[in-house]
Amino acid sequence: MSTTDVAAKKPNPVMVWLFSPMNRFVARRLLIATAVLLASTFLFFILAANAGDPLEDLRASNQRNREELIAARTAELNLDQPVVLRYFYWLFAALQGDLGNDYRTGQPVGEMIQQASGQTFKLIGFSSIAAIVLGVSIGIISALRQYTGFDYGVTVVNFLMYSLPSFWVAVLLKQWGAIGFNDFLADPTIPIVALILIGLVVGVVIGAAVGGKWRSRLIAGGIAGGVTIAVLETMVLTDWFTDPSLGPIVIAILGAGFAAIVTFLTAGFANKRALYATMTMAALGVVLYFVFDLAGIWLYTGGVAVFGQLVAFIVAGYVVGLLFGGPDKKVSALGAALTGGLVYGLLWLDNLMSYWLPYNQTSAINGRPIATVGSSTPELAGNTNYWVGVLDTYTHLILPIVAIILISLAGYTRYMRGSMLEVMNLDFIRTARAKGMPERTVVMRHGFRNALLPLATIIPLDLASLVGGAVITETVFGWNGMGRLFIEALREVNINVMMGYYLVIGIFLIVGNLVADLLYAVLDPRIRVEG
Repeated sequence: MSTTDVAAKKPNPVMVWLFSPMNRFVARRLLIATAVLLASTFLFFILAANAGDPLEDLRASNQRNREELIAARTAELNLDQPVVLRYFYWLFAALQGDLGNDYRTGQPVGEMIQQASGQTFKLIGFSSIAAIVLGVSIGIISALRQYTGFDYGVTVVNFLMYSLPSFWVAVLLKQWGAIGFNDFLADPTIPIVALILIGLVVGVVIGAAVGGKWRSRLIAGGIAGGVTIAVLETMVLTDWFTDPSLGPIVIAILGAGFAAIVTFLTAGFANKRALYATMTMAALGVVLYFVFDLAGIWLYTGGVAVFGQLVAFIVAGYVVGLLFGGPDKKVSALGAALTGGLVYGLLWLDNLMSYWLPYNQTSAINGRPIATVGSSTPELAGNTNYWVGVLDTYTHLILPIVAIILISLAGYTRYMRGSMLEVMNLDFIRTARAKGMPERTVVMRHGFRNALLPLATIIPLDLASLVGGAVITETVFGWNGMGRLFIEALREVNINVMMGYYLVIGIFLIVGNLVADLLYAVLDPRIRVEG
């Protein structure tokens, strides 16, 4: 066979990639999802068209040109056409990027969804990340402490939070999280009895979570409870609640704590190079605290600058980890990079706190910073710098975020606990232990990754559905997100807005489902996308 014949039979690499199993799988799923989306939008359009009369307000109007207004709206919404034909009018326009207009305001639906989705992403992003991190962490600890007081306590609290109505949680947060805390700020003192009770609760929780013998639990719980009481009393005596700050000492302590936790989870304390790398980033954070202050860097900080500084800290941590070298230098680099990001967060938070007192004393806030409704303080619009704007945003975000976390946390905790219990009883875990591997390695490297498989399906779909807006939470807190947009459109029988909302949510659910399938293949090598 000649060289020319061999070259002619050599497959084209572009065609090989184009028809690879992964691309065939993605294309097949997208085709199926498109068909489902078309069918569901058709059914939703039929239901939305029969949800009410978009001409009801005009029919009840006493305006002289009422008939002309009715005719104009009828022509705008094609109300004189059959419902099926109206759907295809909407579909062909949507395929061209035109989702129609709000018939009441004339505003394009695309712009309305863009504004509402930005508010929803802001709300859902913080709450989802916090709920997932906390839920996974608590679920793992609960599984490792199965049938202990901590496990039973987590189970009871989970079922309680899972069964609570979201509107009731939101109302309680308004009463105690906003009104109660704002009243507390007027005279920030904590009674001795309350301090002791808080210390006892923290001590019991920490002691139960630590595990081991009773003596170890009592020591850990006693230390945690005592430290909690001491910290709270110090915050009261130094008037910290009125004028908060971290300072270099607290940043050094917290930075060292973050470094120790990250090292334990990523490499273990036996890897001294990884520990030195993370501790170096903690020490660097203390040094840069003074550098940033003396150089006045925070005075010129905005959103883009903050992101750039965060990336710089993470990259610096990765480089520090590589410089320490060792057989697992990539693990050291990962731990140092994570520590660098956390330490920068402490520096950023410390500077943000310095604006709390002037923000709280403005006439618009008047000593009551925790907001109960809305996404911003209108009186501050256009009169704020970056830091005051962030404070105003976060004080409006805190209650709806906590509400969503409390409701979502139970599900993630229960799923992670059940998955972790199943994985930790499998043969390969017993084999890893029999080989003498450290328990941290068995749990984090072998158990944790496999236990994430069920969450790989749940999390993307949960996030996609939450993009539709936490309808009740947004309504209670007056948050102008996707959920509230849909409720108002449904009340007004505003079919263009309803269809635009449904289309966006459907696309996100399709993407979430596809991401879940691909995550399965990444997390479990036994799963192949050809199937």
